[in-house]
Amino acid sequence: MPSGRVHEAINLTVLGGGAVVYLAYGGSPEDPQGLAFTLAYLAGTFLLSPDLDLAEKGTRSQRRWGLLGLFWRPYGWLFRHRGLSHTWVLGPLTRLGYLAALLGGLFLLAQGVAAHLGMPFTLRLPPWPPEVWGSALLGYYLSQWLHLVADGIWPDHDLKRLRRPR
Repeated sequence: MPSGRVHEAINLTVLGGGAVVYLAYGGSPEDPQGLAFTLAYLAGTFLLSPDLDLAEKGTRSQRRWGLLGLFWRPYGWLFRHRGLSHTWVLGPLTRLGYLAALLGGLFLLAQGVAAHLGMPFTLRLPPWPPEVWGSALLGYYLSQWLHLVADGIWPDHDLKRLRRPR
């Protein structure tokens, strides 16, 4: 299986090639959809890698989070390496859900502290059109899928295991 550096090199190569094609067909680097796609793709490559399921201390994926990498240790305990977290649809969704739960907990904590101090605290998502959110989701999933392909996990991977007689 490829190392973390190889996964990153593959993802960055594909992103660079895609950017060249995008710009050649008249795409603008300032387009919100292209920017959302790129940022989500990079976040999926460097911050939300499928290898966050490694519960070992100091994995490459967790180190990128710095001290906050400790918050990803329970994720590694919940999902065995190359298990559910390395599936094509649910795997990336588990990391988004886990991140949403972490951010939700942080939001509730900040809201409680602000209420205790008598300060108003609200949070609003940017009012981006659905196309921008869709581009971000596509960029994130594409980065995850390239990681899985490099690991030799194809979309029919789980189906083959189901069909195999035991």
